[in-house]
Amino acid sequence: MSSELNNLTIAGALEGLAKKDFSAVELAQAHLRAMEKHRDLNAYIVETPEKALSMAKASDERRAKREKLGALDGISLAIKDLFCTDGVQTTAGSHILEGFKPPYESTVTANLWKAGAVMLGKVNMDEFAMGSSNLTSYFGGVGNPWRRRGDNKRLVPGGSSGGSASAVSARMALGATATDTGGSIRQPAAFTGTVGIKPTYGRCSRWGIVAFASSLDQAGPMARSVKDCAIMLGAMAGHDPKDSTSVDLPVSDYTKALTGDVRGLRVGIPKEYRLDGMSPEIEKLWHEGAEWLKKAGAEIKEVSLPHTKYALPTYYIIAPAEASSNLARYDGVRFGLRVPGESLDDMYEKTRAEGFGKEVRRRIMIGTYVLSAGYYDAYYLKAQRLRSLIARDFDIAFKDVDVILTPSTPSAAFAEGENTDDPIQMYLNDVFTVTANLVGLPGISVPGGLDSQGLPLGLQLIGRAFDEEALFRVGGVLESSANFTAKPAGY
Repeated sequence: MSSELNNLTIAGALEGLAKKDFSAVELAQAHLRAMEKHRDLNAYIVETPEKALSMAKASDERRAKREKLGALDGISLAIKDLFCTDGVQTTAGSHILEGFKPPYESTVTANLWKAGAVMLGKVNMDEFAMGSSNLTSYFGGVGNPWRRRGDNKRLVPGGSSGGSASAVSARMALGATATDTGGSIRQPAAFTGTVGIKPTYGRCSRWGIVAFASSLDQAGPMARSVKDCAIMLGAMAGHDPKDSTSVDLPVSDYTKALTGDVRGLRVGIPKEYRLDGMSPEIEKLWHEGAEWLKKAGAEIKEVSLPHTKYALPTYYIIAPAEASSNLARYDGVRFGLRVPGESLDDMYEKTRAEGFGKEVRRRIMIGTYVLSAGYYDAYYLKAQRLRSLIARDFDIAFKDVDVILTPSTPSAAFAEGENTDDPIQMYLNDVFTVTANLVGLPGISVPGGLDSQGLPLGLQLIGRAFDEEALFRVGGVLESSANFTAKPAGY
């Protein structure tokens, strides 16, 4: 039985623990064995086996004493290396933070430990969450456990939460924390056949999460089913006075939204998301998804989001601008890497040149440029105005529909070395996802099927602010209609 424990869903594992079919320690051990077996994927930066077994043992003791249990008691999770974890190295995938062990816990991870979850380790990610492939990490790229049919080329798991996606897909964790700034939960979920939700901005606290772009970043869960994401988000979310952007609204039991009933719900199909050169297989899946929901009793309506074409350039002005400001704190003085120099300025320059990778340096330079005196109005201010127009498009659309259905990505996972030399091509990976971040709306990616090469493709739902219930409700119906049971070979 123990060898199969890492194939369970979170809901299935909770059921097995309640029935005493196995212990939390056995569950953790099964995942630790899987982590050891699949180290070639490079999904974990830091493994914490002693911590995992100690937390699992504490959960088993609570169960034996019939103490009140948390929503995730005994569940083995992976933590994206962007979340500060007390006494455990947190690097954001960067050399500049290598060796940094925070003396505090992020609010999201503290909420998970309160709910009884078990930490398996810290998973790899694009450096400072900047990337769509998980190839920009200082600690090396992460592999996708999936392969094209008849081809053994290593594929990327997407980014920036590629380590989270790879760990969940390869059965090295039951679920994982992740963050999404422009699609960094939903794109890797689509590439790895997993489920990922970016909740509404402000639903999860950002306190203790290493910042990339503060008005866009939002934490969320990745797991292997819609129900598992509902369980995890319920434990992660909540108001936090330490984060001024955290919203003081009650957190529902999201699993209750999984009724399977979408009769009368209005589903919008945005006409602007039909892109030139989009894979016919993505187009076909999108049409199928709409048909599944129609059969289940939902009403399908075309909607218009006319400013969508400006979303990507708007995002790639605002995100680097905020990054250049946030990353100014890494100067070799207070924490992390320090490269000695002949003067203070020389030390700053040498530390930042050695500590940051190529993609991070590129985005800092773009951000600094668009914020500079001569260009602020021409770029940054114009981008903020466009952001308001994109938000208005969604406001108008949501007067007619309850959720919006789109593809998650313009393609399936690509191989290492494909698209990666062209930054513009890489940025296009976020074309369907960035709008939700720009306007702070919730979005979920659900696996819809396999392409002709045997790779997973995802469908995305975008909902109204703080209406995650609608996403879980419709996502659950998409999931059961798609009946996606495929898993990567050998895992």
